[in-house]
Amino acid sequence: MKILIIKLGALGDIIISTPIIKKLQEYYSGKEIWLLTSSAYKELFINWENIFIKTTNRGGIINTISIIRWIRENEFSHLYDLQSNDRTTIISALSGIPLRAGNHPRFPYHINPGSLYKGQCHAFDRLNEILKNSEIEPAKPKPYLPADSNIEKKISGWVNSKQLTDKKFVIIHAGSSRNHKQKRWTRFSELAKSLYDKNIDIVWIGGNDDDNINKKLSKSFGVNATNEFTVLELIELGKYAIFAVTNDSAPMHILSCANIPIYGLFGPTNPRRTHALGQKNRVINASSCFPLSDDKFNPGKISQITLSHVLEKIKKDNLIS
Repeated sequence: MKILIIKLGALGDIIISTPIIKKLQEYYSGKEIWLLTSSAYKELFINWENIFIKTTNRGGIINTISIIRWIRENEFSHLYDLQSNDRTTIISALSGIPLRAGNHPRFPYHINPGSLYKGQCHAFDRLNEILKNSEIEPAKPKPYLPADSNIEKKISGWVNSKQLTDKKFVIIHAGSSRNHKQKRWTRFSELAKSLYDKNIDIVWIGGNDDDNINKKLSKSFGVNATNEFTVLELIELGKYAIFAVTNDSAPMHILSCANIPIYGLFGPTNPRRTHALGQKNRVINASSCFPLSDDKFNPGKISQITLSHVLEKIKKDNLIS
């Protein structure tokens, strides 16, 4: 018996799918299990045990044909298409695999949730329906991307070098993709001062799109860690933090793997669909209430979230006084 799991991306979706992949590993323990993912995400799974990784470049007829040929040559018995977009639907249809499970009630999936997915639930809950209809126990909302000893050593050394070992600190991602600046909360400087007044330090994280905002914010408080860490290293750093505060972004999902409280700030996007796994009760939403159904959700300006709203949410978890 050989099992093929398909999950190509994107980064947040990959992280959301990790408990599902882990549950499939447990269910098919001792069997040969392969994960087909995009080349960009291969390193995320470098420390997983008992799983083989096959990568592909996203898109392109030649790449797709090559993957279909590879799948057919390997004669898999079970396919779990956790992507289920047009490309992976074609791959699944031409795979020659006898049993195929996917996210949509259509050919070529023998097992599926039984209804069209229109964002009516969180992506993780939808993937769990695939497991349920495969008669597999649902996964728990706990993302899993393990580090190795080299990463642990590097992060421990970094924390020591910044003299954060004996101090409490919080991780903040204040930016977003430059194409989605409407996701950026504007009161992070005020939040940083409030935390600093409580003897809590700040580590500002992010990538190229966050460089300017982190430089500005770190002039007053905290450590600028822009572009300092890989995904796995950021997860390891998260384990040292008390909690994290982020906009709706990839770092929100990455830090959820550290098993710390993540306060995700949402304005124009629906948290019902995309909140960090295991962090539903820590969503801070510009709309009037949460959880939300799609017919009640009205996109709001993230600036409607007040500083006191954020601080009160954190206080409820007894993380600050």
